[in-house]
Amino acid sequence: MSTQLPTYSDQQIIEGCMKSDRKFQELLYKKFAGKMYSVCLRYAGEQNSAQDILQDGFVKVYTNICKFRSEGSFEGWVRRIFVNTSLEFIRKKANLYVAQEPDANSMVNYDENGLQKLMKEDIMELIQSLSTGYRTIFNLYVVEGFSHKEIAEMLNISEGTSKSQLARARYILKERLETKMNYNTNINFNAAEL
Repeated sequence: MSTQLPTYSDQQIIEGCMKSDRKFQELLYKKFAGKMYSVCLRYAGEQNSAQDILQDGFVKVYTNICKFRSEGSFEGWVRRIFVNTSLEFIRKKANLYVAQEPDANSMVNYDENGLQKLMKEDIMELIQSLSTGYRTIFNLYVVEGFSHKEIAEMLNISEGTSKSQLARARYILKERLETKMNYNTNINFNAAEL
């Protein structure tokens, strides 16, 4: 006869963490560590820094859990903490905005079928190969879904800088995708439309 462990709702985990109950803190960690590590790795670009961000992020979650107001999903709230922790780490460790402006006539090409052929790990590797500034803007816009206005406010940059960083990141990813796949794309995406 097997003993089944009890499952807890997010609300029960939140309440347990508010009481600093280690069992519930461990449950929260187990529930979100994998997903949040992926977030950290996308921004950090390498495993050691991602581990540091993960640790810092969980400390912030445990410390601030009493501020969760149940106005959105708990996972979304946790994710926002990890994105912000990643951005703080980047600000401390790297020059975020060293980037050349793309040529105004640059065309960014991509092929969705080409992207589908790549494994998740390959795509992650391509994103991680970007410089810190490009990687950060790409993640905030494409992965997290923030607008250029929101990114500009978060990073204290202009919307134009956010747009040009994204255009350049997409161009670099397209070039690296073509190299990786030895594949010419045929769908044009005008960087000026961003």
